[in-house]
Amino acid sequence: MNSTTNSSSVKVLERVEFSDDEEDDFRYETVDEENQAEEEEDDELADALASLQLKHRSSGGSGGLLGSSNSDGGVGNFTSMTQVRPSVVDDFVRNFLIKANMKRSLDAFNTEWYELQSKGKLPSELSTAVPDIYLRNEELDQNARLLREEVDKMRVVAGRAEATWDKFRKERDFHRMHHKRVVQEKNKLIDDLRRLRNHLRSYEPTIEELKRRHEAAMKEKMLVRLERDRLKARVKVLEDQVANLSTPAGANSSGENMVGGAEPGSGTKGRSATRAVRKQAAYPPNDSSANPFLDLEFDSTPSENYLTRKTFKGHINSVSACAFHPKKPIFATASDDETWRLWTVPDCELVMSGEGHTSWLSDLHFHPHGSHLVTASGDSTIKIWEFAQARCSHTFTEHTQAVWGCEFHYAGDFVASCSMDHTVIDYDFYTFSH
Repeated sequence: MNSTTNSSSVKVLERVEFSDDEEDDFRYETVDEENQAEEEEDDELADALASLQLKHRSSGGSGGLLGSSNSDGGVGNFTSMTQVRPSVVDDFVRNFLIKANMKRSLDAFNTEWYELQSKGKLPSELSTAVPDIYLRNEELDQNARLLREEVDKMRVVAGRAEATWDKFRKERDFHRMHHKRVVQEKNKLIDDLRRLRNHLRSYEPTIEELKRRHEAAMKEKMLVRLERDRLKARVKVLEDQVANLSTPAGANSSGENMVGGAEPGSGTKGRSATRAVRKQAAYPPNDSSANPFLDLEFDSTPSENYLTRKTFKGHINSVSACAFHPKKPIFATASDDETWRLWTVPDCELVMSGEGHTSWLSDLHFHPHGSHLVTASGDSTIKIWEFAQARCSHTFTEHTQAVWGCEFHYAGDFVASCSMDHTVIDYDFYTFSH
C-alpha cells in the first residue's frame, strides 16, 4: 500500500492502474451509441406494451393490444396482436416473495440466484419462462381473494338488509292489525249511527209537536204580558182621570196640570197607541222642542271588547233589519224569507212571527209605546202589526215600487216611509191617511 503526499495536500491511500493490454476473463466490445439508443427505445416500448397487456388481462379483457412493427424499427398501425413477454422463473419467485412480504427470503434468493448465475451453475431448464397455467392460477387466486372480500362485505350488507326487512315486516303486521281494528270500530260506529238516526226519526214528530207547543205558549205568554201592560196603562189613565175629577175647581186656577177641552187620556203621559184614543193626530209644529242630546258628546263604543254571546238561526234566508223593543227585552228581525220574528233577550226564544208580505222585508220599527210594529217590503207595501190582536191592522199601498225604509215618529203619531219610486210618504197613524 503506497502512501504519498502531493503539493496540494491530498492524501492518497492506494493507487491502481488499469490497462487494456492486460488479459482477464472479460471481453470488451465497442457499442455504437445510435444502435444502443434504438435498442433502449425498443426495450422501453416493449415494457410499456407488456404492462398494458397485463393490465388488460387483469381487468378481464379478452383481446390484447393490436400493433405491428415497421421494417425500420418504428411502430406503425396496430393491426395484429402484440404478445407480452412471459415471466421467467426468477421473476415469478420474486413476485411471489414480494406479495408474501418475505423480505429476508427475497434477499437470500437474489444473492444465491445471481451468484449461481454469474458462475454459470444454473441449469438451463430454470431459465425458461413460467408456464401460463401458473400465471393464470395466480391471477385466479387474486380474483378469488377479492371476490371473497366482496362476498364478506355483501354478507354484512345482506345481514343488515335482512334485519331491516324483519323490522319493516313487524311494523307492517302491526299496522295491518291496527288497521283491521280501526275498520272494525268504524263499522261498529257506522252501525251505531244508523241505529241512532233511525231512533231519532221516530222522535222527530214528537219534537216538532213540542216545538210548536212551545212557540204557541211563548206567543200566548207575550200576548198576556202585552195585555197586562195595556190594562195597567188604562188603569193608570183612569186613576189620573179620577184624580183630576176629584180636584177642587179652584185648586189649580192657572190650568198647568189640566188639559182644557181635551179628551181623557189625550195628554202626553196618558196617551195610548191605539186609534181609539183620538180620531186624528195633530201635525208636529215647526218650532218643535230642541234636541237635548244635540250638544252632548259620547264616548266611542269599545267594539273590540264585544263578544258573541249566542248565535241563533231563526230565518231561512238573509236577515235585512233588526230593532229592539223600547220597553221590554225583545228585539225584532226582518228577513228576505218574507217574515218578521220577535225574540227574547238574551235567550233568543221565539215570541211571535208575522207572515203577510209577498216579497223580501227591508226594514221594521217599533211604536214608541211598544204596542205596534211597522214593516217595509219589496212588494211596495207597508204593514202595521198590532201585538194585542196578533194581526196586521193596516196595509199602506201608496208606493209604486219597493219600499226601502219605514219609521215611527218619536211621539208615535206618524209613520214615514221611503221608496225606490223617488218618494217619501208620511202617514197618520190614527186615520191611516197620508
